[in-house]
Amino acid sequence: MKAITYRSYGGPDVLEYGDVPEPKLGPDSVLVRVAAASVNPVDWKIQAGYLDGAMDVVFPVIPGWDVAGVVEQVGAGVTEFAPGDEVIGYVREDLVRRGTFAELVAAPVRTLARKPANLDFTQAAGLPLAGLTAYQALTGALELKPGETVLIHAAAGGVGSLAVQIAVTLGARVIGTAGERNHDYLRTLGAEPVAYGEGLADRVRALAPDGVDAVLDLVGGDALRISPALLADGGRLASVADGTVLALGGRYVFVRPDVADLTALTELAESGRLTVEVAATFPLERAADAQRLNAAGHTRGKIVVTVP
Repeated sequence: MKAITYRSYGGPDVLEYGDVPEPKLGPDSVLVRVAAASVNPVDWKIQAGYLDGAMDVVFPVIPGWDVAGVVEQVGAGVTEFAPGDEVIGYVREDLVRRGTFAELVAAPVRTLARKPANLDFTQAAGLPLAGLTAYQALTGALELKPGETVLIHAAAGGVGSLAVQIAVTLGARVIGTAGERNHDYLRTLGAEPVAYGEGLADRVRALAPDGVDAVLDLVGGDALRISPALLADGGRLASVADGTVLALGGRYVFVRPDVADLTALTELAESGRLTVEVAATFPLERAADAQRLNAAGHTRGKIVVTVP
């Protein structure tokens, strides 16, 4: 089968497109014919070696954790799916080795859910990792409740745009930071936009003079550092981008595969309350270009690799 691989740590230039052996199917996995896989910052961070101290990497690596596709074969112990089922998944295993930037992936059933019927494969591929990150941060780390106000940093990005919509479905008021070109977009999602840059804290306080109940940080750095001062008494802080949130009294969120959460996202999408913005698509052989665009940042929505 065709796949993207890398044989050593590095940037997009280490990615290779070519033939690799088809994956073996374990008893608790299904073989998925990949239609699309989205690009996430964690892909190129692992590839650059940034997580070498935390995750075992077995070269050559097929990158990618997100997938949307069709089940071709099921393992001996699998009852949840059948050939022909359309699925989505956050296919993260304990080892970094066989990812989703390939024609086929052997995905453990614990990483999969049915694909939302109203999303095409390109849109659906952008949902698992980003959607789970947003969902687990808002419902788990922040325990967001109806009537509360949440500030979301980088609200127009891949995770942010989903977090805004999920927060709205939870009954929260949402303030989202973004560049001015994305303010109208955030309004369509149900957020009140504020611009990045100097004076951000004052702009947030103008909208929430008594402070916000929760802050979800998706960018780190200065945005995270000013966040504690924007919280109301008893407010909660979480970050998916910057571990220094712990020193600020907040929680760090690293997304995990969860069938129930992924199914909840499917149901939100099918009810029309959750959409996936696709910023750009690239064919599999141009995965390096997709990665470069993702690493450049400031992209609205998701970047997706399609597999013919």
